[in-house]
Amino acid sequence: MFASDPSKNIAIPKLPKEIEFLSDIALNLWWTWNPRGKNLFKLINPYLWKESSHNPIKMLNALSQEDIAALTEDETFMKEYQYVHALFRDYMQDSRVYAEEEPLPVAYFCAEYGLHHSVPIYSGGLGFLAGDILKESSDMGLPLVGIGFMYAQGYVRQVIGSDGWQNGTNETIDKDNAPIERVLDENGNHFTIQVPFIDPPVYTSVWKINVGRVTLYLLDTDVEQNDPWDRGISSHLYVPDMNQRLRQQIVLGIGGYRVLEELGIKYSILHLNEGHPAFALFERVRSFIEDEKMSLEEAIEKVKETSVFTTHTPLQAATDVYSFDMMSNYFRDYWQRLGLSKDQFFSFGINPDAPNAGFNMTVLGLKMCHQRNAVSKKHSEVTKEIWKDVFAMDDKENVPIEYVTNGVHIPTWLSDELTRTYDKVLGEQWQHLEDEEAVWSRVEEIEAEKIWNMHYTNKVRLVNFVRERVRQKWSNEGIDPLVAMAEGVMLDPDILTIGFARRMTSYKRPNLILHDLERLEKIVNNSDRPVQIIFTGKAHPSDNPGKKMIQNIFKVAQNPRFKGRIAFIEDYGEEVAKYLVRGVDVWLNNPKIPMEACGTSGMKASLNGTLHFSGLDGWWPEGYTGENGWKIGEETSDDSRDANAIYDTLENEIVPLFYRTGKESFPKAWAEKMKKAIMSISPHFSARRMMKDYLEMFYVPISKKIKE
Repeated sequence: MFASDPSKNIAIPKLPKEIEFLSDIALNLWWTWNPRGKNLFKLINPYLWKESSHNPIKMLNALSQEDIAALTEDETFMKEYQYVHALFRDYMQDSRVYAEEEPLPVAYFCAEYGLHHSVPIYSGGLGFLAGDILKESSDMGLPLVGIGFMYAQGYVRQVIGSDGWQNGTNETIDKDNAPIERVLDENGNHFTIQVPFIDPPVYTSVWKINVGRVTLYLLDTDVEQNDPWDRGISSHLYVPDMNQRLRQQIVLGIGGYRVLEELGIKYSILHLNEGHPAFALFERVRSFIEDEKMSLEEAIEKVKETSVFTTHTPLQAATDVYSFDMMSNYFRDYWQRLGLSKDQFFSFGINPDAPNAGFNMTVLGLKMCHQRNAVSKKHSEVTKEIWKDVFAMDDKENVPIEYVTNGVHIPTWLSDELTRTYDKVLGEQWQHLEDEEAVWSRVEEIEAEKIWNMHYTNKVRLVNFVRERVRQKWSNEGIDPLVAMAEGVMLDPDILTIGFARRMTSYKRPNLILHDLERLEKIVNNSDRPVQIIFTGKAHPSDNPGKKMIQNIFKVAQNPRFKGRIAFIEDYGEEVAKYLVRGVDVWLNNPKIPMEACGTSGMKASLNGTLHFSGLDGWWPEGYTGENGWKIGEETSDDSRDANAIYDTLENEIVPLFYRTGKESFPKAWAEKMKKAIMSISPHFSARRMMKDYLEMFYVPISKKIKE
């Protein structure tokens, strides 16, 4: 039904027959988590690879036909190309499923996906989790398809002014210079549908991203058929205008469901990551009624039995709630088509704790899915408490919300040096067994000095990366020397380095370590054992308190009293995150308990040997052993007490351990602690373990019930 002429849906220069499959590799994000895939593109032209920000499509388009033709004469490149193509072909044809039982097909809906910085359609942790789920599903051979948005202008490109204030700029995605493809209809035109039940009509075209063996379809309302207001529906993540946000979620949920129908993609299980796409549940009810001739009651029950809802929020106030009048404007005809009255329709989204507040998207997900989960054990306790009234229960212990603690896609976040070392020490099949403790116990065999040297290499890369960004900013714009200092030009790879990388908002408490500047100054400027701190993170464009926190951090970093040992890196994203989780020595996390749902960045740091220093919130209560990092404070939060706990632990434990070298030329005891972190965190907080949990708890039981 759908055309597949590559000349019409991608913009890659014509390649010689000898390397024609290079375009297939470039257009599949498989290469992003395979070191040899990345290095293949680097071999083509190291300078252009760097200048393109590791975007193979952009780099190939920058090459002349003479340059491309010359590749076929490069013996080194051709050997590597043939090998990488064989690896890619074998991966794509692998029919193994790394699960005891293969589930029926799953449609995974999420508002954002963090896959690679060449496709900036994410804002933070929710998106990176969704991206890791797609990658792990590909690795495991799970039958999953993703639905999301092609945000033309992404989230926000953060630019910090000389006064420390976050300024947001738009950086439109060049869709013809990114690893994405147009989906074409049978006539070879860009596949476009009309989103049902929005008047005046709204249209969305469809793009796709190949994530290994999984396909992600992205909706894009920036099409000529739409008026300017409608074209902007998919322009940004999390638009502040509530009417536009509602329209965005109608397009994502109902439009996304309709796209899968029109493409003929069959699935049996619907998995919603947060409440943003929850209108897909209503569309599924409609489909069962009209296509399978079910009664309303039968359709609702089947949707409940075959849908999974994952919630991330630890606060009722953080959910999307729309006024009943606004909902009526869009859904008046829709509820009639479903055979529902107005009150019946609204009942699915009414929060009993605030019945007059409006239609709550998280409540819709909770009510319409029998399979519900929080994203850590601690988060499940919080979630049960705040939503117990939805289930009319006084005792939160009986609230039917399970938990699947998040995990991270190890091949994406692990440094290349560790990957190569594990291939030798753990065996080349270790990635097929990455959730097995027995595999990771062999990390003990790696010499502490080797672990340290690999980490130090990544630390030097981090410092060089930060300095290069400052150099480029200086050469392009010219900046004040104090700004250059604040952005990390004076960082030193030999100094104990703490990293804090988070969305900048109040409950994350990014400035907690700045609570007592006099005490912090003594720690940072200790002549024998100095410390440096790297901050990074974006505030939501509407979050002025978050922006003020950034400004406060930036002004401290500009203060000469700290000798350039406090830095703020602007425009935090996937690329910056990889340098940080691999290069800092300590990963700091101090949210206000119990506001952290999970916090996967600390997992990424730990699997690289970066030691976690966190309050007992999110995943850390499950991961902390007393030997693989440090904890901050107690079970409840108090700013003054927690700040002093940070200073005490730094002065009495962390700093002395880091600078204790003894007879060795490196901190051996520190490196041994790094090994304990790797061994204890990697198997239990991998995406492999997470996806096996989803299989065992939800996907397989649903599949069995459908097959009965």
